[in-house]
Amino acid sequence: MKQLITSIALLLAILPLTACNTVHGVGKDIEKAGEAIQRSTK
Repeated sequence: MKQLITSIALLLAILPLTACNTVHGVGKDIEKAGEAIQRSTK
């Protein structure tokens, strides 16, 4: 069960990255995710 949950989590983490065509796009996505986390902790 734990392996299944881990596999699903990895798939969900990878899916947004497949939408980016460039390394620059990946950087922007990571930056936006970091900003969202910072906003949620305030």
